[in-house]
Amino acid sequence: MLRHLLKLIWKRKARNLMLTLEILLAFLVLFAIAAFGTRNYELYHLPTGFDWHNQWAVRLRATDLKNDAVLLDQFKRALLSMPEVEKVAFTSFGTYEMSRWTSDYARSDGSHRVNVDGLAVTDDFFEAMDMKLVEGRWFSAIDDGADAAPVVINRILADQLFPGQKAAGQVFVESDPNSTSAPARYRVTGVVDAFRSQGEYMDPHPFMLPRFIPGVGNEPASVIMLKVRPGTPRAFESRLSARLKQVRGDWNYVITPQTEARRWMLRMQMLPLMILSVIAAFLLVMVAFGLFGVLWQNTTQRIPEIGLRRALGASAKHIYQQIVAEQLLLSTGAMLIALVLLVQLPLTGVFGDSLNWKVFVIAAALSASVIYLLSLLCSLYPGWRAARLSPTQALHYE
Repeated sequence: MLRHLLKLIWKRKARNLMLTLEILLAFLVLFAIAAFGTRNYELYHLPTGFDWHNQWAVRLRATDLKNDAVLLDQFKRALLSMPEVEKVAFTSFGTYEMSRWTSDYARSDGSHRVNVDGLAVTDDFFEAMDMKLVEGRWFSAIDDGADAAPVVINRILADQLFPGQKAAGQVFVESDPNSTSAPARYRVTGVVDAFRSQGEYMDPHPFMLPRFIPGVGNEPASVIMLKVRPGTPRAFESRLSARLKQVRGDWNYVITPQTEARRWMLRMQMLPLMILSVIAAFLLVMVAFGLFGVLWQNTTQRIPEIGLRRALGASAKHIYQQIVAEQLLLSTGAMLIALVLLVQLPLTGVFGDSLNWKVFVIAAALSASVIYLLSLLCSLYPGWRAARLSPTQALHYE
């Protein structure tokens, strides 16, 4: 039976070509959406490395922003005097922001070069963000005057720089082939399991948190991270702003609870998926109309063939199954061609972990299910119509 159906499809290959291309295109678009959605689902359930429930961010807006130790200390004291504030820390940029700073680093001998995301933070940052160590310790005042800048790194960076070794206590350097000065040296004090500054949908990436010392260096801290007491209302923002204005009244402050920053970031990161989904919906509607129209036309053109089969004893059920099976086989062929092309992506690692084998298999299965369902629905009525044909109708067909 299968061999017979394949012969029928092959004999009408010219008619089926455009239909096959439509199904192939629809499968590719569905695969892209399914892979994107599956990867986002996978990322969402990975740890970000910090908490956001009771954290607030204050962005400093000023033209004369400098790394002033005295001013930062005034901010810290003023904020800690508020009963709602438990911890105060300073950082170069906050979490759930689109900001990103990257550079290349390597071991002291120049090996294991890695591209790393970085975020300079003060000693209180880890407690303010409720972070957890898996190895070593947090940096603190005991690292003052150290021969290498103290830094906390995530597990990915530890595994890439020091595979099979304990990272705590190890030294690595900035890798800049164009620099003529001695490279900056960093000593790992601790390792965290994960850190993704942009939140749940950010791809895991080597990350380092070097120590920011108020008054040391030219780069200022532009964000104050606060840990507030649970249940602190949104109305606290007005009192917080007033307290900040007491320290520097000529500056502007953008105050954002991390719950809101997270909500905004998630919406922004899901926007491409939403746009793709709308495009896919229109494409599927067009493919559905195309399938239905072609199947209707094919059924009409095959009235003599179908009538002859009925005259030879084929039941209405067999005719119905033939029409549906032919369409499912045609869809299978189109999807196999698409899979031959798509399987090259995880094999070559073009998209890295964004398209790993787990994501590939799930996306392919979801896309195939939608195509099969669409093909089945579009073939039900033409198949039913063909099954109702009688040998008498075939004899009168012109």
